[in-house]
Amino acid sequence: MALTLSSTPMFAFAGRVVARPKVEAAMQFGGFGGGAKSKKEPEFAYGLPGNVNIIGGEAVNWDPAGFLNGKSELEVFRFRECELTHGRVGMLAALGFIVQEKFHPLFSGDGGPAIDQIPQLPVWLWGAMTAIIGAAEAYRINVAFRELDGEKLQAETALRPGYIPGQIGFDPLGLAPTDPAEFREMQEKELAHARVAMTAAAIFLLQEAITKDTWGTAWGIPDF
Repeated sequence: MALTLSSTPMFAFAGRVVARPKVEAAMQFGGFGGGAKSKKEPEFAYGLPGNVNIIGGEAVNWDPAGFLNGKSELEVFRFRECELTHGRVGMLAALGFIVQEKFHPLFSGDGGPAIDQIPQLPVWLWGAMTAIIGAAEAYRINVAFRELDGEKLQAETALRPGYIPGQIGFDPLGLAPTDPAEFREMQEKELAHARVAMTAAAIFLLQEAITKDTWGTAWGIPDF
């Protein structure tokens, strides 16, 4: 996002009789008095990664619907936290659609579209998934979000001030680079894959709902 141009300060003579009325008149009529300097506009999405075109590496700053207009830093960070959360789930979902027919170690798997297999999951697996997902979300909420006010039953802001979206401190394999430039590049890659995965998962769901077949059968490779 382009920065606004700073106004050029004007200097008046130090004479008490001549200079002071001129400055006051100029300020009253919106002239070139030495008033406050123009504030710089914030960076696109307050400097968060994710605005770089993967082809060419140039900044895109793409927000045609104006979701970021007039939003505070914490509100924009909340949007990014939602995007990252859904994107990470989308990557798992897209991978699940691809391998569902040939790899299902947790239950027998009767074949057919994944959307029809979900109700056939055993009860114990539903319980385990609920517990694991609940624990993960409780940990994320405890790290990222502010406590509720006891009287208003709401928080002043959703995210904790100073919290960086997606950074909950979970990196058991030590994959996060220590170099800031390399870490930002990894963030860009994660967001790019997350956005593609969310779109892919939605297309998988739509395709199975329309054709009632797995993606392999729909594309003529039922033995995949």
